[in-house]
Amino acid sequence: MSQSDALLFLKALKEDGMEHLYIPDKSVQTVALPEKNKSGKANVANKPETSIEKDSVRTEMLKLHKQVMSCTQCPILVKNCTKVVFGSGNIHAKIVFVGEAPGADEDIQGLPFVGRAGQLLTKIIEAMGFKRDEVFICNVLKCRPPNNRPPAPDEVVNCRPYLKRQLELIKPKVVVALGNHAVHALLQTEQGISSLRGTFQEYEGIPVMCTYHPAYLLRSPGEKRKVWDDMKKVMKRLEEAPE
Repeated sequence: MSQSDALLFLKALKEDGMEHLYIPDKSVQTVALPEKNKSGKANVANKPETSIEKDSVRTEMLKLHKQVMSCTQCPILVKNCTKVVFGSGNIHAKIVFVGEAPGADEDIQGLPFVGRAGQLLTKIIEAMGFKRDEVFICNVLKCRPPNNRPPAPDEVVNCRPYLKRQLELIKPKVVVALGNHAVHALLQTEQGISSLRGTFQEYEGIPVMCTYHPAYLLRSPGEKRKVWDDMKKVMKRLEEAPE
């Protein structure tokens, strides 16, 4: 830009009401843009998560929480539930445990897995070397079905986008699907937990370990060993996963 052009530009800014123009010092370090590869695309792989990005995740999760709390898509669930159970734990967790739906205790407290099955899940998590607040726990449905009945197909469809968004924000290394309904909702398969248990499947590029629900283990304590074997596979997968 020539000197005359610059003067005209500054005059135009003044006419628009701008009295001062900040010109940064060249010594000030600027943020480097990602370098482009041969295809012309920016190289952003393996970029470490910054504190700003973490704050963004928290902001987006709060937005989602507000959306879930005001949801009225399932009139029967809204009418019968006491509290909406969004989920709880670390929103940057390496593991997300997904259950079926809130029960009576969860409905009262507004927290997932706080009844007898939840106490067993907590023991499993601690045996894996984690604290409960280091993982994230949620359900396919965010509201308790009447009389603890199984989730209806339309209810799963209505609630699935919320679960999908939770997983998009958390970006876990592994998801643990607890029981039939969690497996069906995540994988959209007709296969039962008995045939998939102990295997890694995939959801949106995330490994999913299919295993029994803790409530089933309370009824069939002899199956606890199988679930522990599954959790050992999860721990091994976490050790192998890149940071």
